[in-house]
Amino acid sequence: MAEKQVCFVVMGFGKKTDYPTGRVIDLDKSYQYIIKPAAEEAGLECIRADEIIHSGTIDVPMYEQLLNADVVVADVSTSNCNAFYELGVRHALRPYTTITIAEDKMVFPFDVNHIAIRKYQHLGDGIDFGEVMRMKAALKEAIQTIAAKPTDDSPVYTFLKDLRPPVRGAKEAALKFAMAAISDGPSAGQDPANTATVSTLMAQAQAALDKSDFLTAKSLLAVVRSMIPNDPYVAQKLALATYKSKLPDPTQALKDAHAILTELNPEVSTDTETLGLWGAVHKRLWEITADRSYLDISIFSYEKGFYLKNDYYNGINLAYLYNERAAISEAPESVADFVCAERARKRVLTICDSLLQSGRTLPGQDEYWIRATMAEAWLGLGDVNKSKESLDAAFALQPSPSQWMRDSTQEQLQKLEKLLASSPLKKTN
Repeated sequence: MAEKQVCFVVMGFGKKTDYPTGRVIDLDKSYQYIIKPAAEEAGLECIRADEIIHSGTIDVPMYEQLLNADVVVADVSTSNCNAFYELGVRHALRPYTTITIAEDKMVFPFDVNHIAIRKYQHLGDGIDFGEVMRMKAALKEAIQTIAAKPTDDSPVYTFLKDLRPPVRGAKEAALKFAMAAISDGPSAGQDPANTATVSTLMAQAQAALDKSDFLTAKSLLAVVRSMIPNDPYVAQKLALATYKSKLPDPTQALKDAHAILTELNPEVSTDTETLGLWGAVHKRLWEITADRSYLDISIFSYEKGFYLKNDYYNGINLAYLYNERAAISEAPESVADFVCAERARKRVLTICDSLLQSGRTLPGQDEYWIRATMAEAWLGLGDVNKSKESLDAAFALQPSPSQWMRDSTQEQLQKLEKLLASSPLKKTN
């Protein structure tokens, strides 16, 4: 199974005095009754600094969590200096996925008055059961919302619009290498697209993609594209890394990828990779904005790619989007899309079976995506057992699939399951 996302909790420990009000607040009760259960019910692993297993100073793993945690919940009750400092560090490092909470009698400093702070009522020694249930539900919903569709919540990135998140040393070294390759330039008479340099940078970019390090991949691919600006393959890879990076925010990343792909003329293109990426970008824009035009463009792209290539990638995405459109359409259009989705999945299963039974050695990550696609197809057709068998087989492959591949598959299966559960046309087996 895919690793859980991590929620790192910033707050004081034990009983702390809120000096402006003179009250003593048991912050462990806030963590044990509200924050940790909310994060875990939202599907995340929850960690507080005192729970980190480490040797030596706590500072290193603490800063690692402030940089890398998928979600940070900061409880600044009692105006705890350490909590405020760590919240500031998080706001400087990450544009989004930070939630600030506090007990409702706290007197807030001026600089945090413009930050959205979710408040709960603390009785000092404990918290009322009804308030626990209310705040836990509200926090769980907030965590699920920002984890699925992050938007800027850091005042640093809100007010400094052109700011980009910092890049760690290893990434920076790779970029310096890339820039040096350009600045040195080819000597007179040489091919300006130096094959060795491009090959090295592309290998580094692919390695970064395999590790879900989309920011590094995006930066390296941008360098390669400056060297060979008319190469469609490089543009496709750059568009992928761009929208996967979700930076500076998910919507802008999709628009940046959209601009890259526009240069490949996707409306008239017969390149199935371009069509697949064009469909993916519009699919995610549809999920964020609920703008029907994005959904229709995505379906057009996947339909065209599927009929041109007769491949499982375009086919499985097309089937899902048929169900999406069926859910917002009236009969008979909704019925037609539902039937088309089932037909597409059956065709996809035939394609996948043929590939697995061909006896040919499948290159790279192909076998994983084939089996993951079969898991989705079987789930869409209502056969949960066959879906699980296919997913288990995909996750068991060696070498082990990259984490972003697992995460992407799990996310898609969860979305499909939720979509089908709410469909009045769902079949019962």
